Formats: sequence, structure tokens, C-alpha cells
Amino acid sequence: MRMEALIREKLSQLSPGQKKVAEFLLMKPEQSAFLTAAQLGREADVSEATVIRLSYALGFNGFPDMQARIQQQVLKKEGLSVLEQETEADSLEKEKSLFASVLDRDVAIVRQLATSINEADIWQAVDWLNEADQVLVAGFRASYGAAHWFSFVLSQCRGHVQLLQGAGDMPEKISTLTDRSVVFILSYPRYSRDAVQTAECAKNQGVRIIAATDRPLSPLGQLADLTFTTEENLTSMFSSNTGLQSLLNLIMVGMTTKNKEHVQARSQTLERLYTTQGIFVE
Repeated sequence: MRMEALIREKLSQLSPGQKKVAEFLLMKPEQSAFLTAAQLGREADVSEATVIRLSYALGFNGFPDMQARIQQQVLKKEGLSVLEQETEADSLEKEKSLFASVLDRDVAIVRQLATSINEADIWQAVDWLNEADQVLVAGFRASYGAAHWFSFVLSQCRGHVQLLQGAGDMPEKISTLTDRSVVFILSYPRYSRDAVQTAECAKNQGVRIIAATDRPLSPLGQLADLTFTTEENLTSMFSSNTGLQSLLNLIMVGMTTKNKEHVQARSQTLERLYTTQGIFVE
């Protein structure tokens, strides 16, 4: 089925953002055929994630699959022949190129972080986290995994660290915080309403907010006292947190460096408890 017919068939099921991308594909197929998902998102004034989700909404296996269909139609329109089948060796080579490109993109994101990160902001976050009477870490949906990891390693460096398990107990957790506390919130597209509400509640409580997000003017970035931004690697309907994980690693290195003696003492105490409780299998 041609893209025009496919889009018309699925149009009623598309979100407003996906419709904007679909319209761009129909209006400018030649240009669309050779844009990356991120570039296409900028042209249509939507996120890269929206472009990728459109490909799935239209029934493709991902953005590369949808782009291949567009390229095929453009080439046929120009009278060029397109091979309809690939040999097994060609398919394997294509898969290798796909995975290599994903890794290359991850490497590029880390390099971009290395050149754009403000070290003064890292040290500011380290100071706030070291000096806080309490730290509450929050991340919802796709951001929860990174939030769980960060709260765990942070609790290895200092006490009084909590992970917000869900929005249900957010008021109770926020109510115990003071103007000497810190809330560290992670929020990436699609932005969770729970993350925004947590930030708003903390702000009303006079609590400092550190945010990790994808852009300064994201819903969370506009509320935070200190905002860190990292890119996402969107090669499927799921996003990679390579940039976010690298950012959190930087903060933890700063924590252990700036408060080395305290961290070592806490580590020794924890190790004694681990041994007593038989936490780990040696």
C-alpha cells in the first residue's frame, strides 16, 4: 500500500503530533526520504519520539522501515529500479549496520555531553546533594529505572535518601522535606504528569529541585532550580538512556571525590552490615 493510502487509512488513529509528521511526509516526500528521525521531527516541529511512534502507528517495524518505503516510492517515481528482495547476506549486513549506527549514536551523545556540560553546575549539584538534610529521587515510567539506580548509589554515599516509588505517596514524602532538602527528578519524553506534579509540590514546599531532562524548557526544566539536559538515542519506539546514565555517573564521581572520607566511612559501615546480614553470595 502506498504511503498516501496508508496515512489516510490510519489518520483517525494518529495523535495531533503524528498528524503533523504525516502531513509533512505527504507534502515533501523527496525531502522526507533522506532525513533522520530527529531532522524530520524538527521540520515538522515535533519530537523525534513522535516521528518514531508514527512509524509504528502506520504498521511499520520502526522508522528505518518507514523511511525505506518512502525512499522506494521516490525512486520508483523517478523511474529508478528498486530491488524488491535482498539476499540473506545483504540482510545480515543491514542488521550489522543498524546496530553499529545505534552504538555510534550513543558514542556521539556521550561526546556531545562532554563538550556541553557545565562543570560548575555539576559541582553545584554535588554541593546541594551533600549538604541536604534529605534527598528525594523521583522518576516515573521510562525514567524510573535510572531513578532507582541513582537513589541506590546515592544512598551508598550518604543517608536520608528516598526513592519516590509512585505518585500515590508523593504528598506524604514531600511534606517531610524542608528548605534544606533536595528533590532530584528525571523526566524525558513523553513527559509524565506525575513528574511535573511532584516538582510543583516540591517548589511550593520551598524545596530545591534538580532536574535531568532533554531540554531546558521542558515542563520539568521550567520548574527546576538546576537543570541538566542530555539527548536521547531514539532508534525504535524506546529511547536509550546512555546520556542520562553518563550524567548521573558524573554527579556520583563528584560526590565521592568531594566527600571522600565520609563516603569511605559509610561504605565500611555498610560492608559490615552486608556481611552480618549475608546480603551477597561471595
